[in-house]
Amino acid sequence: MNNRHLYVLTSLLILAGLALFSYKLLVLHFPLSPDSQVKIWDMEVRVSFLAKDRPIKVSLYIPRTSSNYALLDENLVSRGYGTRIRKVAGNRQVVWSIRKASGQQTLYYRATLQKLRSPDELAPAKPEPLQAGKSDLKGARLMAAMAVVDDIRARSVDTDMLVSELMMRLNAPKLNQNLDLLLGSAPTELTRARTAVDILQLAGLQARIAHGVQLSEFQRDLNVVHWLQVLQRDHWRPYDLATGEAGVSDDYYLIWHSNKSLIKMRGGKQLKATISVVLNKTAALYGILLQSKADMPALYKFSLHSLPVDKQATYHIMLLIPLGALLLVFLRNVIGIKTFGTFMPVLIALAFRETQLLWGLILFSLVIAAGLMVRLYLERLKLLLVPRLASVLIVVILLITALSIFSDNLGLERGLSIALFPMVIMTMTIERMSIVWEELGRKEAMQQGIGSLAVAALAYIVMINQQMNHLVFVFPEILLVVLALSLLLGRYSGYRLLELIRFRALLRGSS
Repeated sequence: MNNRHLYVLTSLLILAGLALFSYKLLVLHFPLSPDSQVKIWDMEVRVSFLAKDRPIKVSLYIPRTSSNYALLDENLVSRGYGTRIRKVAGNRQVVWSIRKASGQQTLYYRATLQKLRSPDELAPAKPEPLQAGKSDLKGARLMAAMAVVDDIRARSVDTDMLVSELMMRLNAPKLNQNLDLLLGSAPTELTRARTAVDILQLAGLQARIAHGVQLSEFQRDLNVVHWLQVLQRDHWRPYDLATGEAGVSDDYYLIWHSNKSLIKMRGGKQLKATISVVLNKTAALYGILLQSKADMPALYKFSLHSLPVDKQATYHIMLLIPLGALLLVFLRNVIGIKTFGTFMPVLIALAFRETQLLWGLILFSLVIAAGLMVRLYLERLKLLLVPRLASVLIVVILLITALSIFSDNLGLERGLSIALFPMVIMTMTIERMSIVWEELGRKEAMQQGIGSLAVAALAYIVMINQQMNHLVFVFPEILLVVLALSLLLGRYSGYRLLELIRFRALLRGSS
């Protein structure tokens, strides 16, 4: 294979890896840091009522993704009830039903919400517009409303001014005759809101009442808040009911828009709905995954995060091995550090994750030293290769067992973790070290042994890094870049750094 072919292959691997990485980072907003946090609210609606051996049907308006909040997840708790979610006039409703129920009943709706970074991050479905110019007012009430429309039109030049003028009159301590007729003797906030919608409809605007809750850190029995929405340029613009000013608080979360109540029931009595919210500052990754699961199920299904938790833990470790392997290739081919075998230092580094570095180096050195002494003794017995390896393996297991018992009696818990060392790799290391000892001498064997421990220690430092662990698990496409770098290092044929140091006198003499 020529260099051009290799460069094209590695370039494609790097581009593919970086493209997937950039898509997740810039489009899906996957976090680069494991410590990144987002605000996620858990909202619960508790519905309680009394049933008396009759069929029951309960309808509850439930939220959806809005312009500033994403509905990440939802579930229903309703033992014995049939449930279905339906769309009604641009809203969502859950309907619980049961053929016969008796006694106190409790139903739950639970949702997980996340604030969006920008209004356009996840655009909601456009609501169906209402018909402007129509109202349910008749007779004297209609005439009074038309008089109010003429009055506020004469004092406003745009929609914002018109709504502000209207709400100022509706909230005034002393009402004129027209508004007194429209609002009645004891107007409530909802009465003012419904009257405002009727007047705005007569003024040629498409308006509606929005209902929701104000999200906070923790709140039980939340009051439903109301505000106006007026359609302007294909966008529902919110207005505060108290001031008539455009815009409402960012922590208002829309649940439904309608003149109807949040909940209704047929067949029971003493109906009550209680809304509670709690804020969770959770990992940003968790929030992104919930959003992906809700909005891009195919992408979520084919990601590592869809695996069972115990399998995810396995891949958290396994995906670090390529990083250790790349480090090993660099240290051997570019730096020139000698090791026993190719992957032994990486696997030992994995074992160090349980023993910690210092204890791992000590325990590993003890086992290798004792095993090497036994292996040199077995050489005198002139055994065949396979029986000799089997004998060394048995000795390694006995040594590990003895060290574990000894550590336990001394109260050294780290010593018990030596059982996690890969025994076969240790056996092969002892065999390889003994052969090098015999063929190339004690110095070469010690150099390779120390080099192996040094590489294992460096690989351990890289592989326990939380940032690295997070990146390779959340962005496994990075391993395509690691593969490309490994392929490029495979063609490196220049001097190793340690060789330059070794032959520096020769290089000075030639110059």
